[in-house]
This record gives sequence, C-alpha cells and structure tokens, in this order.
Amino acid sequence: MLPKVFNDVKKHVSGLLRDVSAVSFTTDIWSSSVCPMSLLSLNVQWIDDNFTLRHATLQAKPFQGSHTSKAIADTFDGMLQTWCIPKTSVHVVLRDNTKNMIKGMNDAGLPSLPCATHTLQLVVHEGLLSQRSVADALAIGRKIIGHFKHSPLAYSCLEDIQLEIGQPAKRLQQDVQTRWNSTFYMIQSLLEQKRALGVFVSKHELPENLTAHQWALLEKVVTVLGPFEELTRKVSSSEAMAADLIPAVTVLQRFLSRETDDDHGIKTMKGTLAAAVRRRFSDVEEQPLYSIATLLDPRYKNLFFSNTNTAANAKEMLMRELLRSSREEENHDLHEPPARKPRRDQASSSLDSIFDEIADEQAPVSLNRAKVGSTAQLETYLGETTISREDKPLQYWAVNKVRFPTLAKMASRYLSAPCSSVDSERLFSSVSHIVNDDRNRITADHAEMILFIKKNLPLILPKST
Repeated sequence: MLPKVFNDVKKHVSGLLRDVSAVSFTTDIWSSSVCPMSLLSLNVQWIDDNFTLRHATLQAKPFQGSHTSKAIADTFDGMLQTWCIPKTSVHVVLRDNTKNMIKGMNDAGLPSLPCATHTLQLVVHEGLLSQRSVADALAIGRKIIGHFKHSPLAYSCLEDIQLEIGQPAKRLQQDVQTRWNSTFYMIQSLLEQKRALGVFVSKHELPENLTAHQWALLEKVVTVLGPFEELTRKVSSSEAMAADLIPAVTVLQRFLSRETDDDHGIKTMKGTLAAAVRRRFSDVEEQPLYSIATLLDPRYKNLFFSNTNTAANAKEMLMRELLRSSREEENHDLHEPPARKPRRDQASSSLDSIFDEIADEQAPVSLNRAKVGSTAQLETYLGETTISREDKPLQYWAVNKVRFPTLAKMASRYLSAPCSSVDSERLFSSVSHIVNDDRNRITADHAEMILFIKKNLPLILPKST
C-alpha cells in the first residue's frame, strides 16, 4: 500500500504548490552510520493566499558518490524539475556553511543564505569555547559526566546524595561538540549539581575534579552564553524567519557591548564574543534577502538596523524590488485603522528589554492616511507604529493586504524565508529511525518514500479537534 499512499500524498502536495509564486527551501546532506547511504534533503515552506506559513518535505534524494558542488547542483536541478518548480519561484535556499554547499547553490543559480544557528555555532566556538582556560574546564566536566555515564553504581550514589541534600534526582547532561548549546546545557547541569558533586567527591573518587577557579569560570561562561542560547532557540523555531536575524544580531551586539556590575572577570569573554559576532555577521545588513525581509516584518521595520545609513540602503533595496514588481497599484480609498501602541509585557529575558529599548529610541511618527502607489505604500507602512513582538507578522499582512497590496505581495515572498536549516536537520532525525541497525539494508528509495509519507501525510489527514 505504501506506493499508493505515496502517490496520493505527492499529488496533494503538488496541488498545494501549483500556484505558489515564491517558495523557500532548507537543505542538508545526511550520511548513515549503519550503511553506505547519503541523502540530500529538500524541505519547502511558503505563504499561502491567507498568509499562513506552510511546510512540506519534498525529497530526501539518494545522493551517491562524492559530495562535490557539481553533484549538489545537478541533484538540485533534478529535484526542482521533478516538482515542476521554476528557479524564478525560488526565493532562497537555507544551507550550511560548507564550501561545497555554497558553491553548489551558486552553480545551480539559486540564491542561498547560511543557516543562522550554524553561524552562531561558529561564533561561540571561535569567540569563547576555543579559549584554553574554558576548554580545559569543559574537558574536565566531560570526564566527570563520562564517569557517571559509564558507572551505574556511581550514578546511584550521586542520586542518593541529591535526595539527601534536598535536590531532585537529576542526571548530568553530556554535550555534543557540534552543538554549542548542548555544551551550555552541560555546564548548567554541572553547576546545578555542584553541591551534590562536592559531597560525592568527599566520599568517592573521580577521574578529575574542577578547581574553585574553574567552577567560577563556568559560572561566568553561563552568564555570557545565556543570550546566545536564547537566540539559538528563537531562530531554530519552526516560525522563525530571515527577518529575525538582523534584529537579533543588533540586540546581541548591544548586550555584549554593555558594561554591568556583573562583568567582573568576564569582560574579555564578552569582548572576544563581540568581535566574533561582528566578523561572522559583518555583511548581514548588506544582504537584500535579510534587509528587505526585516523591513517587511511589521515588528521590526527600519528600527533595528545598526545605523541610519544601512536602514536607508535597505529601504532603497526594497523600493527597487517594489518598482520592479509593479509600477503602480490600483487606487484604494480605505480608512486607516487607528494606530495603537504595541502591548509591552514585562521583560521575560535579558534581551527583551534591549529589544524594547531599541524600538523606543527610533519610534516613528504615525501618518494619518494610507496612500496607494508603491512608494506611498512604503512610506505609510514605515510611518506607522510597529506591532508588538508577540504579535504575528503574517496575521498583520492578512489584515492589511488590501491597504498595502504591493507590499503584501512582496511580504509573501520575503517572509517565506526561514532563519535556519533546522527543518532539514529535524528531518534527518526521523531518517535515523527508519534507517537503523535493524533495517540497515533498506534501499535509499524506500527510505525516502517512508520519510515522505511520514512528514507529509498529516497535510491530507483531517485535523483533530
């Protein structure tokens, strides 16, 4: 029955994509650890006529041979032809930072952007985790956790100690060095169990132990990396957009440059990370795909650019796109709804107050009447107050697409771009449940079919109430 279900689901997904004018993709390459199989993913997302963000998995294409840029480009061309998607409809492809993937997208003639979470990974490793004192403390922490991981008796003793001192029985968390935020969670788990570990050491031996200086260093590392972890979670969500990146970088840079009373002993760390952020994200405001998306997000508009020049350049980029798309829209004589002050909830994190601070510094004066041409639409839109960051930008455009038809059409294209390629990574987590030790002889085509059905069958099933 699987081939029949596959064809039914594929037909439905093709129907959903039939009249879509702009789509964005995420892609990644996965290689199995249990058999000689590699897959190249193609996840798509787009905004429908109701300004609802839609997702689908199109392919996890068997990818044989060397992973060269030419092979990537050829495979991508084949996948787009299979789905009858012209390259002119491809808004952007989110991919990792490897050279073969970058060149592969260029060879295929497709606009692409690096995954924001991968870039944050490089920033943290380059700016902080590569420091010798931090690396040494982390190495000892890994040895401590490894000791408990490989000794059930030691873990049992630790759990008894946790209960004795009134702490919940909780396991230490091992990190994965390719995921910097897992290192952050590992440090947090060590700090949470610092007292229990101290009692354990007084009764039992560990392969190594952290010194008082190293414990203090890890506490400072958690303080510095907290905002990075928060932003990583936000840009990795399924609703994150490319529009979120410029505001995130601006807020992060201000956080790192701000001196507080808690900075004693971590100023160098913050300075090192700030330099890494500037270097890795140096051209983010020059990328039209980021700049225009930020302007078209009613939560941000032109408030979160680093200076007035980059904001003006972004506005020019958008104006050129608008004029290219349509010279003039039909006249509309609609009353403008009254401007309202965005709701401000109490700051829930260390970065929320900085977002609000930047927005207040550059709050525009509202205009009273909506105009009609592309230029007038843009001026009116930018002149209005931004919506709250808790509000949904796509819901804003669903309500205002009649007032700003040309802008809305542009927003449906630029806001379709995700912020990271995490969707493809999540896809490959599902593949590992299909291609495993018990099914290591399954063919790549069959694995792709099962994965396609698993990911897309919910699109045709009735929603449960």
